[in-house]
Amino acid sequence: MRLNCSKLGLALAIFFVVVGSVARAQTTDVALSLYGTFNSRTSYNIGLENQTSANAAGGLIEFRHISNPLVGFEATYSFNRANQVYSYTGPTPVGSAGPFSSAVSANAHEITGDWLFSFHVGNVRPFALAGVGLLLNEPVSGQSQTTSSNEPVYVYGAGLDWGLMPHLGLRFQYRGNVYKAPEIATAFGSSNAFTHTAEPMIGAYFRF
Repeated sequence: MRLNCSKLGLALAIFFVVVGSVARAQTTDVALSLYGTFNSRTSYNIGLENQTSANAAGGLIEFRHISNPLVGFEATYSFNRANQVYSYTGPTPVGSAGPFSSAVSANAHEITGDWLFSFHVGNVRPFALAGVGLLLNEPVSGQSQTTSSNEPVYVYGAGLDWGLMPHLGLRFQYRGNVYKAPEIATAFGSSNAFTHTAEPMIGAYFRF
C-alpha cells in the first residue's frame, strides 16, 4: 500500500509539473515590425523579357498564439510598395525603337497563416515558421494598361523574441516569400515564373 501511495504521489507530482510547464509555454501576443524587401530578378521568354521589383520598406502586423514548442500559429498582414519594371530586349519590327520597358507603381498587400515551432530559454524564444497566404499586387490608380495580380504566396522564416519586460519585448526575424512574379502590366506577356523576396525585420511585441 505504501508503494502504491508513493507511485501515486510521484505520478501526481509529474502530472502537475507537466501541466505547469505547458501552461507557462502557452503565450499569445500581437506584434508590429518594420522590414525591407529585397527582390530577385525574373527572366523569361529565353531571357528576352525581364521583370524587376523595386526594393522597398514595409510594415507587418502579427497575431501569434503558441500552445507548446510544436504547436503554434500566427496570422499576419503586411504592406509595402512593390513597383515593377518590365523590359523587352529582343528583336523589334523595322523602324521600332527598342528596347521596350514599362514601369508600374504598385502596392503589395499580403495575408498569411503560419505554423510556428519555438522554445523558451531564459528571456529569449527562438522560432521557425512556414505558411501560405495570398499576395495582392494593386497598381496605383491612374495608370493605363495595368491590372491587379492576386497570387498564392509561400512563406518561411526564423527569428528570435527577446523579452525586455514581462509583457514587452523585441522581435528579430527573417521571412522569405516565394510566389509567381506579379503580372500587372498588360503590355507584356505572362511569365508564369516564380520569384523570391527576402524580408529582414525588426519589431516589438506585446504578450498577453
